[in-house]
Amino acid sequence: MIKNARFFLLLLSIGYSILSLAQTKSFYNVKELGAKGNGTTSDTKAVNKVIEDAAAAGGGTIYFPAGNYLLGSVRLKSNICLFIEQGATLIASSDSTEFDKPEPSVNDTYQDYGHSHWQNSFIWGEKLHDVSIIGNGLIWGKGLVRSGKKGDQKPNKAISLLLCRNVTIKDVSILHGGWFAILATGVDNLTLDNLKVDTNRDGFDIDCCKNVRVSNCTVNSPFDDGICLKSSFGLGYAKPTENVTITNCQVSGYDEGTLLDGTFKREYKRYSDSSATGRIKFGTESNGGFKNITITNCVFEYCRGLALETVDGALLEDVTISNLTMRDILNAPIFIRLGARMRGPDTIPVGKCRRIIIENVVAWNVDARQGALISGLPGHDIEDLQLSNIKIYYKGGGLKDSVNRVVPEYEKDYPEPGRWRVLPSYGFYVRHVKNLKLTDVEVSYMNEDGRPPFILDDVKGAELRYIKAQKAPGASTVVLKNVKDVSIQQVRGLKDAMIQSADRKDL
Repeated sequence: MIKNARFFLLLLSIGYSILSLAQTKSFYNVKELGAKGNGTTSDTKAVNKVIEDAAAAGGGTIYFPAGNYLLGSVRLKSNICLFIEQGATLIASSDSTEFDKPEPSVNDTYQDYGHSHWQNSFIWGEKLHDVSIIGNGLIWGKGLVRSGKKGDQKPNKAISLLLCRNVTIKDVSILHGGWFAILATGVDNLTLDNLKVDTNRDGFDIDCCKNVRVSNCTVNSPFDDGICLKSSFGLGYAKPTENVTITNCQVSGYDEGTLLDGTFKREYKRYSDSSATGRIKFGTESNGGFKNITITNCVFEYCRGLALETVDGALLEDVTISNLTMRDILNAPIFIRLGARMRGPDTIPVGKCRRIIIENVVAWNVDARQGALISGLPGHDIEDLQLSNIKIYYKGGGLKDSVNRVVPEYEKDYPEPGRWRVLPSYGFYVRHVKNLKLTDVEVSYMNEDGRPPFILDDVKGAELRYIKAQKAPGASTVVLKNVKDVSIQQVRGLKDAMIQSADRKDL
């Protein structure tokens, strides 16, 4: 009886707290203040007026009870929380006149149109502080388009934030988010937590941001990247994306809409098994670079693999990635690229990619055309790279004749593993790297593959320890080309060796 009484008092206390909040001036119920929520009447003016009134009063919670709110651009303000209740859906109107137009760009020379404008969005804010979007409701970008170019007036982003600080987006779901479900540019102290995103292009683009926490999120994005770190020139200057944690997240490339409805289909004919995207990636925009990044406890399913890219003259450094599981991976499970696309001011030199640790990765049913692809450039090595406790199960099927293919550098090209086509090795292809450690790495195939498991080309200082690799009869385990100081210990089928220099050596 005492326990039941205490429980009753607790419920009474919670109910009283909620009632008290609802009666304060900081809690604004949009249905009580002019919004219809019937899915057919435009609520744009009513909702923006509530936000403006709340901001003028010092801020508060804009409450969307259950209903369907047909809206154009929703303009966020500082000290404002959008609380979207379970059963509430914010619907982006198909009437483009309901939306704000793209503002003049600070710079649109070095990055895509989508990274040059923020106001042509469903929900947007610029130079704000202390902003949140929370609740278990749905943001449906029904009227959003997935691309754009100079002169276009149609909205193309679900949530867009520029030069803000102290931002939290939590618990909501986003369906059909346009070019970006969430674009955050120059945002400091950003928290994305427990979001479910099922979209037609990028899920999260975190661009030139500092102090970012992405956790417990599920992103399905068949036509583009799921969680993507960038550092574009959209601000008009180079700013790194730094101090980022991504943890307990899942990314995939199933048909759009089938994450949220729980069917997880692979039926859409526009893309094949080689083109669904959905991954975690750094780049391609990489003017400011990436520093101090941690990714852990993430799941990849039916999508491309992990991609780390710096190709526009920036640093990519001090990265730790651990505890990844991957299934049905459609290209390179691990792709690390230092390139020289150099889409930026012509005074900037080629960047650097260094101090990266990747550990505890298992990947099954992986396309074997590229294998794990790690490539710097001649004279610009990837440095200090450690990979350990890696197990990759490839589909196989590669031909032995591929081993002698001369692989172009593709230094100016868009950095995507598919550009390399079928590589000479099926497991790992490593080129232009200094100080490499491969420890406890195992690769195998489901269908016989005539290529060697490992190729190291222009690698200086490498340690291979506790390596297991399935190989076809007559195939080498490791092919060394233009290498120096390569140490081999406990590699199955090979004798321990220290190779000081070799132009070509098949082991």
